[in-house]
Amino acid sequence: MPHFHIEYSANLEASVDIAALCEAIRVKAASIDAFPMPGIRVRATRVDHYAIADGSAKHGFIDLSVRLREGRAQDVKAEAILTIFDVVKTFMAPIMQTRSVALSAEMRDIDASVSPKFGNIRDHLENSV
Repeated sequence: MPHFHIEYSANLEASVDIAALCEAIRVKAASIDAFPMPGIRVRATRVDHYAIADGSAKHGFIDLSVRLREGRAQDVKAEAILTIFDVVKTFMAPIMQTRSVALSAEMRDIDASVSPKFGNIRDHLENSV
């Protein structure tokens, strides 16, 4: 159950298609074995209050947090987060040619013993997984 949570500065909203970024992350994540497709969740939260670097309003940020059920090898997780981070960097490259934007990403394990899950998404997939 990989959860991808994007936090982004509100000043990027006019120049970044956040929904398209979410979809780009979802598509790439679905192609990575470490991220079971039925469990993928990508969401974004606009951050209205922030202060960056020298305080200039021209600076923006995108921070991607990935939570993943424990049990994957460190090298698998490292490769997966770098692959997803590359999607973000590639998506943002045209915007970063004219804007000041900080990009960051982090992956952390979820302790399954204290993270109950329930859902029926698999029952409703076209090609049941």
